[in-house]
Amino acid sequence: MRILVLSDSHGHTINMKKAILSQPEAEAVVFLGDGFYDFELCKNELYGKRVYAVCGNNDFHCPYPKNQIITEKGTNIFITHGHYEYVKNTLERLLQKAQTSDCKLVLYGHTHRQYIDYRDGIHVFNPGSLYNGEYGMIDITDNGIICIGNKVK
Repeated sequence: MRILVLSDSHGHTINMKKAILSQPEAEAVVFLGDGFYDFELCKNELYGKRVYAVCGNNDFHCPYPKNQIITEKGTNIFITHGHYEYVKNTLERLLQKAQTSDCKLVLYGHTHRQYIDYRDGIHVFNPGSLYNGEYGMIDITDNGIICIGNKVK
C-alpha cells in the first residue's frame, strides 16, 4: 500500500495538487503542516483516500492536532510537523516519542529538506517542502517499509 506524504506548501497549492494527482494509487495521504489552507483547498482531490493531518508552526487557527499516531497496514506511524520536537537541532525527541508509542515509522516536516534514515528499528522520513516542489511516498509491503523522496513535475 502507498501513502502520499506532503508538507510545507506555504501557499504553493499548485505543487500540492500536482503531487496528489501524480500519485493516484496512494490509499492514504498525510499532511505534515505549514499550509493547511492549501490542504483544505485540495480536499476534493483526496476523495476515497484516508487523510491525516497535523498543524505546522505557521498554521494559525488550524483545527488539526499538533501530532498523532496513525496505523496503516498494521504499522504504527508517528506524524508531526516537528517544531515541538526541535527537529532543526536534533531528532532525538522525535525518535523518543516514536519509541514510546511503539511506532516503526516517524514522519515530520519543518526543515524543508528531504531526509530518509533508519535508526534503532524506526524509519525516519521528511518529505521535504512542497514550496520547493518536494514530496514523499511510503510503500508498506509484506517485505518492509520503503520511503521515497520525489519532486513535482
